[in-house]
Amino acid sequence: MRPHSSPLASCGGSCYIPNVKTILTHPGSAHNDEFLACSVLAAEFGLPIVRREPSEEELSDPEWVVVDVGGQYTPERHNFDHHQFDRDHPPTCALSLVLTFLGLYEDARRFCPWMETAEWLDARGARNTANWLGVDPLVVAQLRSPIDVSLLRYFAEESEIQPDHPIWQLMSRIGGDLLQYLRSLRSHLDQLTDRVAYWQVGDVDIAFLPRSEDLSPEVAGALNMFVREQDRDIAGTVSPDKRGNGYGLSRVDDDARLNFARIENEPDVHFAHKQGFVAKTSAVGPERLRELLHKSLCI
Repeated sequence: MRPHSSPLASCGGSCYIPNVKTILTHPGSAHNDEFLACSVLAAEFGLPIVRREPSEEELSDPEWVVVDVGGQYTPERHNFDHHQFDRDHPPTCALSLVLTFLGLYEDARRFCPWMETAEWLDARGARNTANWLGVDPLVVAQLRSPIDVSLLRYFAEESEIQPDHPIWQLMSRIGGDLLQYLRSLRSHLDQLTDRVAYWQVGDVDIAFLPRSEDLSPEVAGALNMFVREQDRDIAGTVSPDKRGNGYGLSRVDDDARLNFARIENEPDVHFAHKQGFVAKTSAVGPERLRELLHKSLCI
């Protein structure tokens, strides 16, 4: 993850005035950034969405949340446009501004790998984004799904979207899922601090998450994110198997120092991926788990 410090000031949600009545965004073709920004706002505040150009009165009236249009970034008046920023401004999109307003931007950049790419695509375009990623520009188009195309077209066809409209309900669900993920992830990471043990296996570090009755699937699912936050060179993880009583063994960021295909013939290993990045075992004892990790070492 590239280090990043937002040049934008966060209101942390404190700028929000309860009688805000409508989200307003631009007409015409729709893009990911204002679609997601409007989705987050719809989920957070339950507001309808209007798609047209704002008036000067609406830009001055904080009862209107103006997104990705209007040429102003004034969060105290709920204006969230980025198109007026200088060419050398760090890549920023409407979603960046809305998440900053809610105090969630830094965590989004840290824990959502797609976020920085979304900013580049909207602020710099596909070719510059491809150059920044170090890939052929065609790759950017190849990653575009029919789901993206249909959702944006459906959104663009409407000029006014009330909360009883199917697209509003879908947008609210998308925005709500993102908000819940960001807000709950920090809590999950904090819980893992007291649960995770570190094993040295050969010359590599392994993060071990023991099974316990109060361990929720959501907290366990945050393990990979947790180990990336640690100031350790962690090659792999051992965590409770979601489908059985044993454990799953995984590489961190596809670390080549571990190859779990090496243990596919062990009697208590019931699955080992041929590419070597994950295995499942019925073993539960730390001694046996360490033995399996030793046999998986490539160094």
